[in-house]
Parts: sequence; C-alpha cells; structure tokens
Amino acid sequence: MFNWIFIPVVSALIGWITNWVAVKMLFKPKNPWKLFGMTIQGIFPRHQLDIADKIGRMVADELLSVKDIREKVSSTDQLSELKGMMEKKIDEYLHVTFPSQYPITAVVFGEKRRNKLRAELLVEMEKAAPEIIHAYMDRVEESFDVAALISEKVAALDVDKLENLIFKILEKELAFIEWIGALMGFAIGILQVLVTELISR
Repeated sequence: MFNWIFIPVVSALIGWITNWVAVKMLFKPKNPWKLFGMTIQGIFPRHQLDIADKIGRMVADELLSVKDIREKVSSTDQLSELKGMMEKKIDEYLHVTFPSQYPITAVVFGEKRRNKLRAELLVEMEKAAPEIIHAYMDRVEESFDVAALISEKVAALDVDKLENLIFKILEKELAFIEWIGALMGFAIGILQVLVTELISR
C-alpha cells in the first residue's frame, strides 16, 4: 500500500519540478553558465536575435504588411473620413481664416464665390486624395521595413522585460504546463507500481 502512495507522489513531484525547471529555463540563466564544459543559458537570452528575426518576419508576412496598411488607408471609409476632414479645413479657412487675414478682399470675394470655390476645391481634392495616398504609400513601402523594425525592437528588449511580458501574457498556460507535468508524473507512478505488482506475482 505504501508503494501505491509514495511512488506516484514522488513521480508527480518529479514531473512538476521538471516542467517548472523547463519553464524557468526559457529565460534563466540570463547570462551563460559554464558547467562540466557545457554552456547553459536560457533559451530566449541565448537565441534572442534569431527569435527577434523570426518574429519580425512573421509579423511582416502574416500580421501586418505595408500592403495591409495601404488597403486600410485607401478604404472607402478612410477616404470618406478624409473627405470630411478636408471639408472642415476648407470651411475653416474660407469662413474664418480668410476673412480675418484679408478682410477687404473677403468683402469683395463674397459668400457665393467662396461657396463655389469650396465646391471646386473639394472636387479636386477628392480626385487627388487616392493618388496622393498611393504615392505616399509607395514611398513608405520603399523606406519602411516592418520585419526589420519589429526585429530591431524585439532584439533591443531587455531580457527581464521580455520575461515579465511573456509570463504576464501566458501565466495560466505556463502554470498549466507545470501541473500537467505533475499529473503525468503521477500517472506514470501509478503505472510503474501496477507493472511492478504484476511482475512480482
């Protein structure tokens, strides 16, 4: 009866400790240790540059590309919002700024002519907006490397900050990994006792 309790409990403890150490070794030790001729260092500190490069490429390829930004900026909703902003600025200039800076001209340049100019400006700006956006995004695409930017940011992150960030996001999942180790260890312990009992008969 002792074996049915002791061995599964010890196996569960070993499983939990093993997974706990494995989780901790994602980031620990931060600096390399020499042990019996081997170099021991946490996975993230040791491979931070490679991980940063892979994260950068993944974000650029799968999550956020310049093409995605172009499509979002050029969408009908965004163009409509841009048109509303242009209308507001034109109205502000024609009805507030222009009369205050050029009061005499504003009197000659009456409300009717200002409204006509407003309409013409809006038509021209509405035509030009998509072209301007596409030209600007062409320049962005040439100079803005999403993969390189993300990679640079991750590579420059302090390991302790990166550790805190990941553990904060994956706290429950990492705890589950530790406890699943205990559960599997307990099950293996039960199996070991069962096999031993069967062999000894």
